[in-house]
Amino acid sequence: MYVQTNALTKRYGDVTALDQCTLGADRGEVFGLLGPNGSGKTTLLRLLMGFLRPTAGRCTVDSLNCYRQSVRVHKRVAYLPGDVRMFRRMRGRDALRFFCRIRAGVDLAHAHRIADRLGLDVSRPINQMSTGMRQKLALAITLAPQVAVLMLDEPTSNLDPTVRGEVMAMIAEAKAEGRTVIFSSHVLSEVERVCDRVAILRQGALVHTQAMRKLRRQHRIQARLTGPMPPTPAHFDEQTKVHTTADGHLTIETPGELSPLLGWLAELPLAEVEIEPISLQSVYERYHPAAPR
Repeated sequence: MYVQTNALTKRYGDVTALDQCTLGADRGEVFGLLGPNGSGKTTLLRLLMGFLRPTAGRCTVDSLNCYRQSVRVHKRVAYLPGDVRMFRRMRGRDALRFFCRIRAGVDLAHAHRIADRLGLDVSRPINQMSTGMRQKLALAITLAPQVAVLMLDEPTSNLDPTVRGEVMAMIAEAKAEGRTVIFSSHVLSEVERVCDRVAILRQGALVHTQAMRKLRRQHRIQARLTGPMPPTPAHFDEQTKVHTTADGHLTIETPGELSPLLGWLAELPLAEVEIEPISLQSVYERYHPAAPR
């Protein structure tokens, strides 16, 4: 794996911000980090950047230790923090020029093209920019370097839906170029759209890793029983879950192709049948249930 953690742990006194986290992302992979505030996503990114010293475990980028060899790691990585700070007395174009100059090999014209795609007026002073405009500027600065890894903490926050779509397109383009993208987000639809795999964090612990390719093959079937429910055929995949309620509601979750189920379903006494793909939202809510309304 190009980016890898092994039992990575970060504690602040009695508080464990990240606990025994082991994961990895390969070249050309888009890897999403999911979880509510305080789940450890930002701590994980900061450890990968070498900004924090691990309490235990280790993390590497291109086999380089993220903390001990952070200068070499930074040459391979571009990082967008979740709490972007800017030189407010500069104009947008001056900030682009400044950051392109301090990093060798960054094409200023490319940075301006990204700003144009995001609809940013770089002639405006930063102190007169809205929060969303400053986020666009930070994205242009981060996405301009042609590095192997992009680490993005809430990249679409404060952006309108059209610009969010453009950012997702740029992430897809980075993947097509063979670059690794790791980003945290609260917007599950964006993660579902662009990620190859996602990790779900809860209270600092990695509780689930989901390959999106496998998730897209899974379906949920819901129906109303109009007669007795026969036994589930023994040859079905053991991961196929069949659940009935006392009031005659049937739910089936299948991890793969629907075709093995369809013949059996045709023989069941069913009405009001609904078949839907299992969404990332439903997987996420297994570990972070939605608050009751």
